[in-house]
Amino acid sequence: MTFITDSLSRADVLLCLTACIAFLIYWINGSKKRNMPPGPTPLPLIGNLHSMDMNRPHKSLMELSEKYGEVFTVQFGPKKVVVIAGYKAVKDALIAQADDFGHRVEMPLYKLYGEEKGLAFANGELWKSMRRFALSTLREFGMGKKTVQEKIQEELIPLIETIKSHNNKPFDSYIILNSAVANVICSIIFGKRFEYDDAKFKQIFRLMEENNQLAGESKVMVYNYYPLIGSFLGLHKKIVKNTQEQLDFVLEYIKMRRREFDENDITGYIDAYLLKQKQESVESETYFNDENLAYTVRDLFSAGTETTSASLGWALLLMAKYPEIQKRVQEEIRTHMKPGQMPTADDRRNMPYTDAVIHEVQRFANIVPLNLSHMTVNDVNFRGYSIPKGTEVIPFLTSVLYDKSQWKTPYEFNPNHFLDSSGKFVRPEAFLPFSAGKRACVGESLAKMELFLFFTGLLQAFTFHPPAGVSREDLSLDPEIGFFLNPKPHLICAKLNN
Repeated sequence: MTFITDSLSRADVLLCLTACIAFLIYWINGSKKRNMPPGPTPLPLIGNLHSMDMNRPHKSLMELSEKYGEVFTVQFGPKKVVVIAGYKAVKDALIAQADDFGHRVEMPLYKLYGEEKGLAFANGELWKSMRRFALSTLREFGMGKKTVQEKIQEELIPLIETIKSHNNKPFDSYIILNSAVANVICSIIFGKRFEYDDAKFKQIFRLMEENNQLAGESKVMVYNYYPLIGSFLGLHKKIVKNTQEQLDFVLEYIKMRRREFDENDITGYIDAYLLKQKQESVESETYFNDENLAYTVRDLFSAGTETTSASLGWALLLMAKYPEIQKRVQEEIRTHMKPGQMPTADDRRNMPYTDAVIHEVQRFANIVPLNLSHMTVNDVNFRGYSIPKGTEVIPFLTSVLYDKSQWKTPYEFNPNHFLDSSGKFVRPEAFLPFSAGKRACVGESLAKMELFLFFTGLLQAFTFHPPAGVSREDLSLDPEIGFFLNPKPHLICAKLNN
């Protein structure tokens, strides 16, 4: 009886190995036949996951790009993914062939966040309608104009006062910076700001941070590429819960604005959307429903907060680590701004070094390393390869911001990347932290203004340094695990300038 059982077990193992080898041969031959981009040989079932740093996938992809070039294929579990690396290739894909690579990929993780509604994860006419309306409405409320500049300047006052209240003692800047940045987009979306100690406001940041960390963890990758296994293990439930809490916060405010709605007094994005709904109510088919409003507001709030606040967090940490750079920025501020004068967007043209430092923070911090994945909308020919319709494509932003052919010292924090020989500001074409093409960040102009005004205002008021007993060499520049690369939790001190 034992002999039979053992024989059956060996037969089962042999059958499994044969099937796996057959699958591997099929995949390799199929890829060659279709002229897919080259890449590492995958293992059965797991693909190339065994050779990936699952917590830092951008590092593994950078190593693969060194070996396989600007277009290559990796297999995450059972799914083939094409990676486009380097400035020139990413630019060609997102701009020259924008229509070919213009769709957001249909991915289990993305569906948890957006269910293909709103702005970030939608496709087709729905996405076009939401993006068109968002861009035009945000412009009406002053995005990139002096009206938004005033909102940022107004928010700079409580931000400085909050930091001042710590009396040069160590503090965590995460919630403070998130609150200040979020209040700018809140003033546009909701028509109001929130106090930094508002419990619901702080809870939203906690949910955003937790979801960001979860999205970067290897266990969520299991759900993404093995959804049946992931669902069975319940790996996605926390993200679903957190996302619903965020939507509930938005829906509660939408209901309030609907009760108080006055078409002659449009105070924010939600009011403008409600007016659009009223104008289109006679149409039987419209994308302007409450569900899309909730997801769009959530997307705008998240996009208008997370990356900008993360950039500011990195900026203050880098200034504490490199005091000589901070000192030079402050000298430029004192030269071109009067004491107590609020920074303005017009000051930027007279402050090339400060502008260079801000841009280098964004490049070096590499906040969105993998970009949001795209998808081919048809069979695509790119760089001599054939990429089938429906293939996930990663326009790899790390490879652009750290492209050795575009940056002199890509792995060092070096503001000279944005200065010419005479000290004037220059913006290299490979500076693409907001991505490019049709899916570029809708809030790019707002983020640029916020970064300059907040950063300049903070360095005008304070000098940032490590806590007592911590040397600047001890300040880690390794990012926290997450989809967005935030600084690791740390304390910092802010000494009030005379």
